[in-house]
Amino acid sequence: MLLSILYVYYQIGTTDFEILSTVSFTLKEQKLLWLSFFASFATKVPMVPVHIWLPEAHVEAPTAGSVILAGILLKLGTYGFVRFLFPFFPEACYYFSPLVYSIAAVSIIYTSLTAIRQTDFKKIIAYTSVAHMNLVILGLFSFNVIGIEGALLQSLSHGFVASALFAIIGVVYDRYHTRTVKYYGGLVHIMPIYIIIFLFFTMSNIGLPGTGSFVGEFLILVGSFQTNIFITFIGATSMILGGCYSLWLFNRIAYGNLKTQYITKFIDLNKREVYIFLPLILGTILMGLYPNIFLDPIHLSVNLLLQWMQF
Repeated sequence: MLLSILYVYYQIGTTDFEILSTVSFTLKEQKLLWLSFFASFATKVPMVPVHIWLPEAHVEAPTAGSVILAGILLKLGTYGFVRFLFPFFPEACYYFSPLVYSIAAVSIIYTSLTAIRQTDFKKIIAYTSVAHMNLVILGLFSFNVIGIEGALLQSLSHGFVASALFAIIGVVYDRYHTRTVKYYGGLVHIMPIYIIIFLFFTMSNIGLPGTGSFVGEFLILVGSFQTNIFITFIGATSMILGGCYSLWLFNRIAYGNLKTQYITKFIDLNKREVYIFLPLILGTILMGLYPNIFLDPIHLSVNLLLQWMQF
């Protein structure tokens, strides 16, 4: 991407966004520049096969690092698509959309299946993040108002839900210093508040109606259905696989017998931790019940972007 920016500067003589938005690149230039920008943003989303860094980064990062990474930094990839690729290289966006659909579809299925077989608490949520962000890409490249608005809402919702899930992992890791799922079990008996919050965000992650993820995923699937029915069908399987990995993880952590051979002292959430989760819960519910609060301000911008892309 840096080389492409230098090329643009060499050709146009400036990197001013307003001036560049008035410049028309040739189709060949658009294709080459699009590929280099896409490679960089796809790594940030991340998309298969350049997604390997994300689970490793989450595992190594402290809880605060994981929350910032899932809640804010992953959104830079989708922001880059909307802010740079769509307005600067519209013809290339349409030309390469089958490639993007294919990579996103593979990413959704592959990372969802990979999440099911993980044994590390954080890696499971990290792989689910990849699947959800690739669903966002399907919405963006539907090139219609419904799909793009759904993608932006799902990005916002994912920021709340994924951040909360990593904070949930951080709570038990601070107490018991392990993220291996098999060491936990039966926490519903002795940590009821923790399990209630965990259940809420597990259902939000699946896309339960009444949460922001449901609205975002529904709009994405409606938008992409208008563009490509087959890819929409593959994208919709992520909701089924999401139920598999999310509910199975919750079942292993919450139910069954207490594994006192590994952990002997159990402590439920304290006030400080409850206060951390409250705004995330309220934000997720607000996004699910009153999505227009978030959608109304972006209607005009999305319509202008699509008008601009009709070259």
